[in-house]
Amino acid sequence: MTILNDQFFDSLASSTLDTLEAETLPAACYTDEEFHAFEKAALFEHEWLCVGRAEWLEEPGDFFTVTRADEPIIVSRTRGGSIKALSAVCQHRAMLVAEGHGNARAFVCPYHHWTYDLDGTLVGAPAMSRTCNFDKKSAALPEIRHEIWHGFIFINLDAEAAPLAPRLAGVEDVVANYAFEDLRGPRPEEPTIFPWNWKVMLENNNDGYHASRLHAGPLHDFIPSGLASFPEVPADSAGYYRLNGTLHKNAAFNATQKAVFPVFPKLTEEEQNRLLFVNLPPSLSLVVLNDTVLYLIMDPRTAGSHALTIGTLMVPEALDDPLYELKMKMNDTAVEEIVGQDFHVDELVQQGLRSRFAPRGRYSWQEGAQRLLNVWLVDRYRAEWDRRRGPSAPVTRLHA
Repeated sequence: MTILNDQFFDSLASSTLDTLEAETLPAACYTDEEFHAFEKAALFEHEWLCVGRAEWLEEPGDFFTVTRADEPIIVSRTRGGSIKALSAVCQHRAMLVAEGHGNARAFVCPYHHWTYDLDGTLVGAPAMSRTCNFDKKSAALPEIRHEIWHGFIFINLDAEAAPLAPRLAGVEDVVANYAFEDLRGPRPEEPTIFPWNWKVMLENNNDGYHASRLHAGPLHDFIPSGLASFPEVPADSAGYYRLNGTLHKNAAFNATQKAVFPVFPKLTEEEQNRLLFVNLPPSLSLVVLNDTVLYLIMDPRTAGSHALTIGTLMVPEALDDPLYELKMKMNDTAVEEIVGQDFHVDELVQQGLRSRFAPRGRYSWQEGAQRLLNVWLVDRYRAEWDRRRGPSAPVTRLHA
């Protein structure tokens, strides 16, 4: 029997109340495949999705491929230097015209050798001269909307979606001094598939409550849960954030407990005594220290799994430090220990959510970021449910 009914969606309102009154989302939001398909339509086919970084495309012809909401996509830099997001699907017989990443003069379909320029224009179609009413201009690779926000590339499959940048005004002030667009880092490894829902991943990465408990010890004690705060953002914001005070200046996750790369030069004294966690659901989460930024790009695959790309950014000159490799190894050792604890919890939470005893639990004040995510999600779930019920249905959107 379907869970998608008025009663289910009405029940989500309790997850958007003030943090000390709210309860968690129903377990089905994390485990049910029918709900996952609904969520794909509600979120991933209409929202801005992070696919990578602009510096991955330094030269004309550079490209990389991703899949979002089951759509194969090429992101490339054209001969003129602009960035394009294109469908990777050949307009002849639906073969994919590119895989992986690299540099290309053109995209050549390996099946029948239709050839597309870097901007998606069809420039070659062998043996098609006898085909009636064949128009090469109409057979270009479809272009997909994209925006670049502080160096992060976002795509949107919905041609009618509101632009991204104006909806991030509520986080601009808090990220301004980090200058994400100027940062650089090694290209991340290929995505890894993890056996838990993407929301479990996003929630854990922004949960101030568990930090002093799960991660208790010298690698994390200088960032106590009691110094977490969860500023409100405008109701229509495409992102939200968490701040967490630190017990000493320029704290970092390594054996020294302090930044080992150059501190971002524009940071204020206040910013140097806290960490920042920025979230642009449903696909990007940032852990912002004062010398490095850890970014996580999420791509759901099923109700119980998602692909995750993890990358690191820092000021460009840090990459030329003769001790760069040793410093990164020290950072990575600490981060891997902390992340290993998180991943173990994430996997067990997903198992618990499948239980008949999975609760709709209550929140601590240190879980304010979860409530902010709930507000973002439920507004979009209700909007999609209203669309499905048709124009005669009452409007039930919870926030403007």
